[in-house]
Amino acid sequence: MNRPAIVLLTALAPVSWGTTYAVTTEFLPADRPLFTGLMRALPAGLLLLALARVLPRGAWWAKAAVLGALNIGAFFPLLFLSAYRLPGGMAAVVGSVGPLLVVGLSAGLLGQRPTPRSVLTGLVAAFGVSLVVLQTAGALDLLGVLAALAATASMATGTVLTKRWGRPDGVGPLALTAWQLTAGGLLIAPLALLVEGTPPALDARAVGGYLYLALANTAVAYWLWFRGIGRLTATQVTFLGPLSPLTAALVGWAALDQTLTPVQVAGMAVAFGATVVGQLGGSGKRGGSAGRVAVGGGRGAAVTDGALRAVGTELRAGSGAL
Repeated sequence: MNRPAIVLLTALAPVSWGTTYAVTTEFLPADRPLFTGLMRALPAGLLLLALARVLPRGAWWAKAAVLGALNIGAFFPLLFLSAYRLPGGMAAVVGSVGPLLVVGLSAGLLGQRPTPRSVLTGLVAAFGVSLVVLQTAGALDLLGVLAALAATASMATGTVLTKRWGRPDGVGPLALTAWQLTAGGLLIAPLALLVEGTPPALDARAVGGYLYLALANTAVAYWLWFRGIGRLTATQVTFLGPLSPLTAALVGWAALDQTLTPVQVAGMAVAFGATVVGQLGGSGKRGGSAGRVAVGGGRGAAVTDGALRAVGTELRAGSGAL
């Protein structure tokens, strides 16, 4: 498959993720970010695990757990916390700082020297974010913004670590996705029970929302994402991220009667431009195990534990406000 086709297929993942915010606010029970993260991750992981029929071996158990924590276990609760507290387009557009984070992390973890174009493109994406956030600073919830930024940092770290470690022979993206979703879901489960208590009653609308999130938005989207990480550079993959806020803004405008100022629209246009430029050429060297899809971790576990504890603390302190 040629590179443009790989890019387009991988791009379907952030496009799908851009619908998360509308589904969360319109279909799902209110104030349940941890339960929602659990329902999105664990059913999808178990389904893909049944299809792949491949389990980790040896050190891969620990590696899968760490990447599952970064990409799923911390990312999902933080993502849904921000979705409950911010307008969809605003919550999603904060994630476009991800390319700049990945450029920096790739230098340290992958040995990829940042190119002037990748740094400039990352700065341009961040500038696009500032156009949106600063225009609405008075209306934005601080905890929601911090949760969105923390979610972006967790996913950026997971993306780079996924690129750093090679996968076991004979293990494809489907199995790797299943391992990470299952591990992340199992990490969220006790925290959801501790912080939010027993699961809420679900009506048909909520069941439909959770089915969409688990199947199309997670099982399929994450398989495409991790497949893309294996065939593109980490920087190229993460520069597809701004497609998520663009989709969220479009859905919010078309279906939720949300409005954007001309300056905010300009900021999203800048983010889209960064997406296009980010696909032009590679970023740094690709070699050794860094060139293959992987699961793994090390220092990432401490980051994840801290993020999950922070979510739990904030939810306990401010559960009435959620």
